Amino acid sequence: MSKDIRIKRGLTLRLEGEAEKELIKAPRSKTYAIKPPDFHTVVPKMVVKEGAKLLAGDEIFYSKYTDQIRFTTPVSGVLKEIKRGDKRRILEVIIEADPENVYRDFGKMDAAKADAKDVKERILESGCGAFIYQRPYDIVADPADTPKAIFISAATTAPLAADKGFIIKDKIEAFQEGINALRKLTPGKVHLCVDDSSAEYLKNIQGVELHHVKGPHPAGNVGIQIHKIDPINRGERVWTVGVEDVAIIGNVFLTGEYRAERTIAVTGSEAENRKYFQAIIGANVADFIGEVSDSVRIISGDVLTGTQLSNGQHICFHDNEVTMIPEGDNYRLFGWLPFTYNNIHSNSRTSLSWLFPNKKYTPTTNLNGEERALVVTGEMEEVLPMDVYPMQLIKACMAGNIEKMENLGIYEVAPEDFALVEYVNTSKLEIQEVIRLGLDLMITEVG
Repeated sequence: MSKDIRIKRGLTLRLEGEAEKELIKAPRSKTYAIKPPDFHTVVPKMVVKEGAKLLAGDEIFYSKYTDQIRFTTPVSGVLKEIKRGDKRRILEVIIEADPENVYRDFGKMDAAKADAKDVKERILESGCGAFIYQRPYDIVADPADTPKAIFISAATTAPLAADKGFIIKDKIEAFQEGINALRKLTPGKVHLCVDDSSAEYLKNIQGVELHHVKGPHPAGNVGIQIHKIDPINRGERVWTVGVEDVAIIGNVFLTGEYRAERTIAVTGSEAENRKYFQAIIGANVADFIGEVSDSVRIISGDVLTGTQLSNGQHICFHDNEVTMIPEGDNYRLFGWLPFTYNNIHSNSRTSLSWLFPNKKYTPTTNLNGEERALVVTGEMEEVLPMDVYPMQLIKACMAGNIEKMENLGIYEVAPEDFALVEYVNTSKLEIQEVIRLGLDLMITEVG
């Protein structure tokens, strides 16, 4: 029997361009990429050189500071290029793929019967440790830690986000095996949060505590769910894993192979083929969207938290969505006047769009204003369903005041939890970046 979590504060953004629930096998990309910047705080140390022949599942680099955290190739092929940036920082590891995958054989293992030490080692050697993140700080989990609980969010509330129920419905066996493996990693509970869509497929999963989540975005964020179910205190660790990532972990135990499959939803008002594609992690975005004009913004992820891509780049490691919206390159005449433009969404009711709560909108990348001072309006608290003071925490992060950050709840938050705060805030500050810098300071000074 599930336990209900009802979220009242938040905001549901209804946008044009939802993907049809039709699954298509994506064309196989010529190249795939693993991007170390996708793993915040990880400094990669390469174990192979350009030109090396690889099997799917072979290690390509590991974390400099935690060598147990290994990163493996999602496809077989040849390591084509190691792209570097300033100070020779590795930006991308590009693999030229074989026509068909040839997998490294890790050997089958019954996770439910295996020893916890063997289960952890299998997860790490196969590269699946990259899927497990820790709170606080929202970084790749340290294998030396023992989390008090593990959280998996199968609830979908972000605008145009891929439906997690649709993604997982054909992977239930692998998902269950992944749960069996994750249970070995914690003495506490494995919490599974579902919504109406995913509950239909995951209601019979064994070994989890089931929670039914209802409410507007960000109810689907795992950070909000942790806050409501088992809040984090100083010195505690909670691990989080994505729904499809649990199935990938399960497949390693069921088949002995690292099958890095990723279901990608192509969404947004500017996308022509809005469907779900069965692909592989690190695929080239051009294989899903074709030719795109310069007036379109391509985003790996959703409109609130995603990363901008150019056509021909590779999808980020954790994302199962590509969003396409118009660039905000137009100037609105007298845009500062209220009730002038009523075809855009406004949370502060400066347009008449609030009279049509079910209307869908086509967003652009316009900021609709410039950076300005923080003003106490109460708008932040309306969309952040956590017992924290968002404005005060933002100011503490900007000032680098560690004591205040601790007292105001920095251990419980991640940048994505402040995405809506950034959206509605009239200051136009990059609030997610501010929170990320605050978390980085805590990692350096507190650990």
